[in-house]
Amino acid sequence: MVRLDAVGLRYGGGPEILKDITFRLDPGAFCFLTGPSGAGKTSLLRLLFLALKPTRGLISLFGEDVTALPQPAIPLMRRRIGVVFQDFRLLDHLTTFDNVALPLRITGQRREAYAQDVMDLLAWVGLAHQADAFPPVLSGGEKQRAAIARAVISRPELLLADEPTGNVDPALARRLMHLFLELNKQGTTVFVATHDEQLIRQTGAPALHLEHGQLRAA
Repeated sequence: MVRLDAVGLRYGGGPEILKDITFRLDPGAFCFLTGPSGAGKTSLLRLLFLALKPTRGLISLFGEDVTALPQPAIPLMRRRIGVVFQDFRLLDHLTTFDNVALPLRITGQRREAYAQDVMDLLAWVGLAHQADAFPPVLSGGEKQRAAIARAVISRPELLLADEPTGNVDPALARRLMHLFLELNKQGTTVFVATHDEQLIRQTGAPALHLEHGQLRAA
């Protein structure tokens, strides 16, 4: 599903942020990514979402070398990936419902085909009452939950989540992690960056630790 071989990344002429990153995620894997702030966790996830290109090394997604993927092919590849960003990236001109439904609309699905699924998911994450609200009136935790719902609504083959429980209380964090685990049981490969060691222990999934630009088993 995911394979990186000797990947390095630097911004401009600066030092390498990531150094010789080598790992693989098999289809159906569930893995955490840990490490201190500034270690490069977000940069690594951005590489996997094709928002960055590595300075060197090989990145393969779904069995395909994406290191030199032409720009027109990137949007199609991204449709197979769900992403939870730290800054949410909700569209302010769309309601919560329409933000969550966006991945389905992009693939051409009609509203009547997905409306109930979207509302069911909004209820699961505690946002049914905010379905018609716009992002500027949502709290940080509500935006976080909307971003998570948008990432999982299409049941992606690969889910990348950057601190997905950082703005919610422990009880809701466990509920959201249960959602990820259920998605994983249905075949989605899940890669979650988090500082929450307790969440990792409760889940029992393996973890990789990123520090000083290098990756090792946690």
